[in-house]
Amino acid sequence: MRWFNRRDRHCLMGLLGLLGLAACATTKSQPVAGGPAGAAPVSVLLLGCSHLAQLYKAGNANSDVLTPKRQAELGAVLDGLQRYRPDGILVEELPERQAALDSLYQLYRQGRLDLNTLPGGRSEVYQLGFALGKRLGLARIHCVNAPGGTSQSILHEGQNIELYQQATARWRAFAAPFDKQLLDGTHTLSQYLRTLNDPATVQQLHTLVYRTPARVTHGTLKADPMVDAAFLNPQYVGAEFISVFYNRDLKVYSNIVTTQLANHQTRQLVLMGVRHIGSLQGIFRDDPAYRIAEAASYLGHN
Repeated sequence: MRWFNRRDRHCLMGLLGLLGLAACATTKSQPVAGGPAGAAPVSVLLLGCSHLAQLYKAGNANSDVLTPKRQAELGAVLDGLQRYRPDGILVEELPERQAALDSLYQLYRQGRLDLNTLPGGRSEVYQLGFALGKRLGLARIHCVNAPGGTSQSILHEGQNIELYQQATARWRAFAAPFDKQLLDGTHTLSQYLRTLNDPATVQQLHTLVYRTPARVTHGTLKADPMVDAAFLNPQYVGAEFISVFYNRDLKVYSNIVTTQLANHQTRQLVLMGVRHIGSLQGIFRDDPAYRIAEAASYLGHN
């Protein structure tokens, strides 16, 4: 049976074409998720950091970011990050500490806070966040961390646990030179940060924490105050382990995007532990309101 003659089919094709054009126009005019119509995506630079205060070893000047040598290297790092021109700097501190951080930052901007004597003054929060914020004249450094931090060692038994143990050993062998090169003085802080943020580093750590554990089943996690064991399914112990870390990352993501909405930021710099970077990159890649800036473009060459 013939449903349409030639003339009808011609008219139908024309109508479908018009509908297609209308659909395209409608799609193009849709607002970016979380932003006003026609708004450009927010730029986010996710910079993975080691906790600089924890690197410090008494008696090893190379481990001390307060020495003149390391301060000069930090200056070079700040020069590169300043080229990114962030209008929001977000750090791995809990929002409950925002008022305390605000107070310290205002003292720092006024030249009344000595990081050499401040407990924890070697932290990247101060050495990078505060220092860059002051350079750029930013009024506040934002706290976007979330509770849930725990150790990767809580996954310790189960079927296929050897796969996770082998991946952990490979990661340790892969990453061991990073700190060594900094501590023996052969790498600058710029080189150190470039290595930490290299895609190969980020991917290997991401695979270790967020992919390999899913292969571990029928086991338990070590007791940990940050993990509610009552809701864990031993059959999926590895997946439960991943969910602990990913749940925290989702909360960090929520803090980042709500900070952007509240402050109308267009270029955010986020300073987080390297372990979070691969996960956060995946989340932001799927958010049409954002585009990711490559850290390597702003970390210099020295």
